[in-house]
Amino acid sequence: MGSGPFNSYQSGLHNVGSFQVSSIPYASASIDVTSPTTPIEISFDRVTKFVIVRNTADAMGADAPLRFGFSANGVSGSNYIKLMHEDEYEADFKVSRIYLMADTAVATTASVSAGLTGIPASQLQNNWSGSSGVG
Repeated sequence: MGSGPFNSYQSGLHNVGSFQVSSIPYASASIDVTSPTTPIEISFDRVTKFVIVRNTADAMGADAPLRFGFSANGVSGSNYIKLMHEDEYEADFKVSRIYLMADTAVATTASVSAGLTGIPASQLQNNWSGSSGVG
């Protein structure tokens, strides 16, 4: 066999097959999100194929909005997605971590589900900075 770039197949960020196959499940429920100033980091050991975030607050009638984004700077600034009570957001994101933060002084809870690829998180060198409209 010859050597060269075509004889070295491996999964990676630009490998389509890594995102076409069934993903490894990730689920975390009842995440307490209490601070409107300190983001909570949810780290994945593998790069995600998709992410689902749900605001599961039971604030007894009070609004308990949840911010989620892709950097601590994003959720602390203006680059985040706001979820009201029982709102859910799902999208195909290639990330190694997400951030959650309460939008007000009212504590909330969240659940996070994700599909993980076989790609180690270390292959995604930079998640996102929170600038230029990227949370």
